[in-house]
Amino acid sequence: MLNWIVVGIGDISRRRVIPAIQAESRSRLYGLVSRDAVKAEPFNARSWTSLDEALSDPAVHAVYIATPVFLHAPQSLASLRAGKHVLCEKPTAMNEPEARSMAQEAQHSGKTLGVAYYRRSYPKVQRAKKLLDDGAIGKPVLAELSCHSWFDGQGERSWLVDPARAGGGPLFDIASHRIDVLNFLFGQPLRATGYLSNVVHHYAVEDNATVMIDYPGGVRGIVDVRWHSSVERDECRIRGTSGEIDLTPLNGPDLFYPGGRFSLPAHANIHYPMVENFVRAILDGTPLLASGESSFWTDWVIEQARRNG
Repeated sequence: MLNWIVVGIGDISRRRVIPAIQAESRSRLYGLVSRDAVKAEPFNARSWTSLDEALSDPAVHAVYIATPVFLHAPQSLASLRAGKHVLCEKPTAMNEPEARSMAQEAQHSGKTLGVAYYRRSYPKVQRAKKLLDDGAIGKPVLAELSCHSWFDGQGERSWLVDPARAGGGPLFDIASHRIDVLNFLFGQPLRATGYLSNVVHHYAVEDNATVMIDYPGGVRGIVDVRWHSSVERDECRIRGTSGEIDLTPLNGPDLFYPGGRFSLPAHANIHYPMVENFVRAILDGTPLLASGESSFWTDWVIEQARRNG
């Protein structure tokens, strides 16, 4: 049995993370860390206002970091150094050096570090990888992913437009997931560039970003994300020399390819398969879908895009 603490009780923790831990058969929600102790009261678990106090409890085995991005590295490093396994929200950190330090500390401590790139566990993404490996569209050459929505920087998630807390705008928040999907499908990126700007919203982070990534074998990935569109888009298409795999919308169940169509819905709680995989990695030695080492490359791409954009 794995005793978990969750650090940060925001919307994602309440709707997905805590229910996933509670549903996983070898997990127990042992406690919660929040500056506001009242937030922890509904969950019938221990609570702390200080992470250091929680980490001093020897009964704690695993820590879910669900705080804003600027806290990911310091809180993950503290947890790993305290001998705890860590599953951290995405993106891994504020920058590439922080992400690298987290992966290195996990290796040094011998503890497991995972990152919440849960789309790797989508059945349709897993099937797309197999189809690509089987040559279903010939030689893959181009993958295009876009995610467009409207976000004016207001409301509970207003911290996302504060670069000191979030690192960046849609490049960090929504492009990171799609960059990670490309890394999962095509491997370690070779080079990347990006274009960032503010077209509609003039908050302190970009309101749109376009990233281009080259992978081994000649595959090029293009990720375009925008927070200034009243038309929502969630597109994902992979083109090859003899066909196309269409996963649009990426968060929907359908996959189209030259041989037909699959309907492969994600789990009702999209965080659950990721939590289950993390537990299996610790207790059974199952390969971790999104490790600190693999997730580092998403931070690397983001760093390249910001440097060149």
